[in-house]
Amino acid sequence: MSSTPRPLSVTIKKYAAIVLLVLAVIVIIQNAEATTVRFLLWDFAMSKALLLPLMLGIGFLTGWLVGGWRGR
Repeated sequence: MSSTPRPLSVTIKKYAAIVLLVLAVIVIIQNAEATTVRFLLWDFAMSKALLLPLMLGIGFLTGWLVGGWRGR
């Protein structure tokens, strides 16, 4: 059984995603203090360690949704 090699672009994207994930985790760990978040009429305090992954996730979701719409 021989397996077909993956295209180089898939491998590069995989490693780039891993590097970006590691960098994101480092930033999150280094920013654990609490901060005040103001959104429209609400003010609330939360840890940057929670805020950063939340914003990262919202950014990825937005990019995925916009990319999905463009691909159609």
